[in-house]
Amino acid sequence: MLLILASLIIPIIWLTYELKKHDKLEKNALNDFWRREEEANLVRKKPLDNLNYVEIPFDFIPESLLTDNEEVKDCLELLNKLSEKKIVNFTGFSNTDLKMEYGAANLTELSQYDENYTLYARTIYKLANLYYQNGYESNARVLLEKAVESGTDISGNYLLLAKIYQEHEETDKLNSLLRSAENLRPAASKKNLIRSLEECARKC
Repeated sequence: MLLILASLIIPIIWLTYELKKHDKLEKNALNDFWRREEEANLVRKKPLDNLNYVEIPFDFIPESLLTDNEEVKDCLELLNKLSEKKIVNFTGFSNTDLKMEYGAANLTELSQYDENYTLYARTIYKLANLYYQNGYESNARVLLEKAVESGTDISGNYLLLAKIYQEHEETDKLNSLLRSAENLRPAASKKNLIRSLEECARKC
């Protein structure tokens, strides 16, 4: 009887302990967040001259290519509009991170730069994919490489570029692409991508 009671009580005690520990960790994390947020709101505005601004690679986008394709036209129109704006990749940075680094007063402007980058990265991938599907692999390759250089976290860029490298048995390029993916932030979002790239590298 005592053994039966013990077998019931011990798991309950352990579960209670684990729940309390989880609640404490969650509370501490929340307290740390609000403390850091308060600190970030006090950071003074800083100059934005030294940001890593992204330039749209028009030198690698021939205007005479697929001129009858409406999707290509839409991509080019979007890129032309974006060329008049400032583009910065802040993938993996929270609003608190941005305020801590550049000052709270810059947050709206920085968020717009990041939105511009998201649109840029998606458009470049779409255009590269259109080139690839229509037989212009070399043009697609250049745009995908430019996107990866800019730090995009769009997995399609990496996977399509990996496919091209694999088709040409370019193992060194595949390994370099894998390292670029490993450097993406945040870490949690890239596990599946890295696994897919490792599989491509093994097959090359």
